[in-house]
Amino acid sequence: MLLLVVPYVLLTLVEHRSAGWKIAPATRARVGLSFFFIFTALGHFIKTEEMAAMLPAFVPNRVAIIIVTGILELLAAIGVWIPRLKRITGLCIILMLIGFLPANIYSAINRVDFGGHGSGPAYLLVRIPFQFLVIAWAYFATEQQWLSKQR
Repeated sequence: MLLLVVPYVLLTLVEHRSAGWKIAPATRARVGLSFFFIFTALGHFIKTEEMAAMLPAFVPNRVAIIIVTGILELLAAIGVWIPRLKRITGLCIILMLIGFLPANIYSAINRVDFGGHGSGPAYLLVRIPFQFLVIAWAYFATEQQWLSKQR
């Protein structure tokens, strides 16, 4: 959560202290979103086997899935900065995060000893609201508009 919020707060403080320097709120949010996905992507490459254990045994190519999703997270961290791709990247991030929920639920219920999942189902009391926070952050940071009223 700190990776999302701290850059936003710091950039807001810099903006308030600097005359004439303006950073749009969504831009400040994108900085944190990029840091967040770079950090989480690194986990896919450093702790590959541990993350693969978060997927049920019947899922084929679990290690390859972890590596691919790590690459997707890195691409997400970059894609949010490409104006023509920003919104579609944001939508893909939201869909990816929704897609990650079953793995988080599975690993919490099965007490996979990685990333807090060893705590069991209680972990979901923190993880699921956080996941929805990241989804909302991605929606805001990538300037999605599909929930707003269109006239």
